[in-house]
Amino acid sequence: MVETDLREIVTDVVRQAMEGGATAAEAVVGDGSEFSAVVRLGEVETLKESGSKALGVRVFRGKRAASTWTSDLSTEGVQRMVHSALDLAKITSEDPFGGIPEADELGSLPGDLDLYYEDVYSLSNADRIDYARRAEKAATSADARIKNSDGGTFDAAIGRKVMANSHGFVGEYQRSYCSVSAVPIAQDENGNMQRDYWYSVSRTLGKLESPEEVGRIAAERTVRRLGARRVKTTRVPVVFDAQVSKGLLDHIFEAVNGDAIYRKASFLSDKLGEKIAGANITVIDDGTIPGGFGTSPFDSEGLPSRRTVVIENGELKSYLLNCYTARKLGMKSTGNASRALAGTPGIGSGNFFLQPGERSPKEIIGDIKEGLLVTEFLGFGVNLVTGDFSRGASGMWIENGELAYPVEEITVAGNLKDMLNSIAEIGNDLEFRGSLACPTLRIEGMTVAGE
Repeated sequence: MVETDLREIVTDVVRQAMEGGATAAEAVVGDGSEFSAVVRLGEVETLKESGSKALGVRVFRGKRAASTWTSDLSTEGVQRMVHSALDLAKITSEDPFGGIPEADELGSLPGDLDLYYEDVYSLSNADRIDYARRAEKAATSADARIKNSDGGTFDAAIGRKVMANSHGFVGEYQRSYCSVSAVPIAQDENGNMQRDYWYSVSRTLGKLESPEEVGRIAAERTVRRLGARRVKTTRVPVVFDAQVSKGLLDHIFEAVNGDAIYRKASFLSDKLGEKIAGANITVIDDGTIPGGFGTSPFDSEGLPSRRTVVIENGELKSYLLNCYTARKLGMKSTGNASRALAGTPGIGSGNFFLQPGERSPKEIIGDIKEGLLVTEFLGFGVNLVTGDFSRGASGMWIENGELAYPVEEITVAGNLKDMLNSIAEIGNDLEFRGSLACPTLRIEGMTVAGE
């Protein structure tokens, strides 16, 4: 099936649904390929290459809705899918808040958003494997204490998405992705082992960090964990490195998610217009940044992507909503609908980030007499309703502005409401390695539970 047929497929599915009795309908088709290579101790452990093409439809009969999907894109397969959705919609419960967007809300960002590069699939299989092998070799040869490895990887993927609905909207875009990573294992003189990782991701091979650089950083992060110990329970400043602070930002995203808001399952419910963080905190969701991992010309309901200020100088300005949650809350969608090919849309982020400060992580750490740098969180321990936060952690102990020694088997505890108001420093190291990005953060007065 040629590429240009995808637009014809989704528009024909919508036509079939409307002719079959639907009052509204939308269809989405996805077409993609992916490659993955894992090399462990120099030998290929896993090699995977796959392609997929699938189609989904959501139909409405008044306020009743149903959705189905299929990977059979033959004429008969598509007809079965549409008929199945129409039959299901006869027996589902009515929901007064359901429906596709209004016609005047629909649209797509114009121009090239820098989302697709053919070069991610330009390498031969041998070169792809070599990327993974080089990353692992750089890590294992960086230090004599690195005795083992969980492998080096290279991944690449390309995909195309086309969407249409019964208001006449038709939109499409392509995306590409590639990554390289290494996970070395170090061992000290007593036989104790530690592991860590590093990775690079990009839309294009041209902006991917070299496998040697990825391996070198992975080795540094791993070796510095050797000799980790516990510390006595205390209350100190805690610094979240940029990889860890993304987790805190993810909790903020979950707390402003319209699904959690209308269900009253978030500590930020009914807080619009209120101060919920320090004046130095501004959080933005921007689905329009060229080349961004969370960028797209339109969301999963056909609304154009946009920039939404969620928190501005500590004040909660907006929730993130799709059409359904917006109707529930008596608001307007923020263009954050997200879903697979079928099913009811959920809520996803664009490029969701906390605006950076001016000081480097080293300068932030240099001001701390005694404290903790968290480099990894373990498990789950966050209650979004109350904001209570308690997670296992490991990292580096700080003494007199220097990283003194590694620590592990500790718990960092606090409350998200207090934490958002206690961020004393924000680093200048904002870097997107996914759709969520956050700089290094220093939070005052958190409890570190150890011995």
